[in-house]
Amino acid sequence: MQDLNDMLYFAEVVERGGFAAAGRTLGIPKSRLSRRIAELELNLGVRLLQRTTRKLSLTQAGELYLRHCAAVRDEAQAAQDALTAVQVEPRGVIRVACPITLAQTTVGHLVPHFMSQYPQVRVEMRVSNRVVDLVEEGVDVALRVRVSLDDSGSLVVKNLGESRSLLVAAPELLARQGTPKTVQDLARLDTVAMSAVEGRTTLRLLGPEIHGKRAEHLLVHQPRYVADDLVTLQHAVQRGIGMTALPDYLCHAALADGRLVEVLPGWAPQAGIVHAVFPSRRGLNPAVRSFLDFLGAHLRGHEIVIGAEVCVPSLQDTWSLRGNGLATTGPAPG
Repeated sequence: MQDLNDMLYFAEVVERGGFAAAGRTLGIPKSRLSRRIAELELNLGVRLLQRTTRKLSLTQAGELYLRHCAAVRDEAQAAQDALTAVQVEPRGVIRVACPITLAQTTVGHLVPHFMSQYPQVRVEMRVSNRVVDLVEEGVDVALRVRVSLDDSGSLVVKNLGESRSLLVAAPELLARQGTPKTVQDLARLDTVAMSAVEGRTTLRLLGPEIHGKRAEHLLVHQPRYVADDLVTLQHAVQRGIGMTALPDYLCHAALADGRLVEVLPGWAPQAGIVHAVFPSRRGLNPAVRSFLDFLGAHLRGHEIVIGAEVCVPSLQDTWSLRGNGLATTGPAPG
């Protein structure tokens, strides 16, 4: 079996720019390091490095091999960090960025419980819909809801589940303007939205599967009311101002008591992926790692997992700690 140390040595030689610098970092003589890399190339049957008197450069095979070597090294470091983390009590400051509605309905309920488990941890949460630059702004963890993870770039991503959105309206709006029977009928309803360009906006909807492929419809509409906050829009929808798409966690209570109804079930926007992003697994301090593990254990999309039960909090709920778990205490007064 290949000596995994050679993979580490190769990665260090490339990233340090030469055998001498890598040898100083690793505490290995330059001559020994050069011999190990030469033996590695011989065993692999391929040249990894082009050597000149002035510099080293990677061959095409070397570039491919380097990616795997760096991954092995990073995973080894992550394993060591994980062992260190369980031996050290989490403490210090965690800086978290979180979207407004997610903080108000879900994460805000969880953070006090996390802090009660780790009394040496302090949390600074930035509640904003603005996309933050984690490295530039010194943020440890950013929570996001996106339809795709592709735009997270070089950040490490921890998937926390899906958030579904539903088309909803007040019964009085449907009584006034009619209940849509087809996706084309949606165009006759008044709408509200978070944004509009020159008075118009679009909503991409996915429908039932047809021949193994989901139907799609692009709803182009002119919203009566525009507000860049989902809770504000929810109030307008409940008063019959217009239809919109809301996350299920935000409207489940209103759907249950009849203040809202789902419009054209089977048609809805693409589900969003709730996830945490952070700069690197290497060097994560125990407090940040514990926070990420806590979210992974208790957060599933916009739902809170309590033992075998799944709860969907709303803005009207208050929450308390009961034993080692979370428990709802009923609706908030007023």
